[in-house]
Amino acid sequence: MAYDPLYVAYLVYFNRDRDYFECHEVLEELWLATERNPLYKGLLQVAVGLYHFRDGNIRGAMLMLESAEARLREYPSVTLGIKLEALLQEVRAYIGKLRDFTVEPFDYYDLTIRIVDEDLRAAVISAGAELKPNLPQRRGPRRTPSVPAVERR
Repeated sequence: MAYDPLYVAYLVYFNRDRDYFECHEVLEELWLATERNPLYKGLLQVAVGLYHFRDGNIRGAMLMLESAEARLREYPSVTLGIKLEALLQEVRAYIGKLRDFTVEPFDYYDLTIRIVDEDLRAAVISAGAELKPNLPQRRGPRRTPSVPAVERR
């Protein structure tokens, strides 16, 4: 099976770089190009949930991960060359911990998407050789130099 390069890039940024902002950027582009495919949205939301928690936004993390779980649970355990059920189990565990965060705080930790399709694994390795990590990682959208930043009132 041939995988979309944007999906492959998402996996590189998710597993290798833990760059969840960039995950959002590339998968949102694919999500929009595929008429808002809910599978891509769910995967995108996992990355956004982790981004929020790493940034200290507990509520935002929980909302994104809950939404991701609701979208992704409808798909087979192995989907798009990944162990989706394993990811869902980890997301559910994260949600449970986030619900109890005020009583039992815990340190942020990354998740890893397990790739089971050998063609996808090869595509991710190949793309990883081409895609350079964003260092430092972006914290928000880049503004085009010719477009002035909007002032807040």
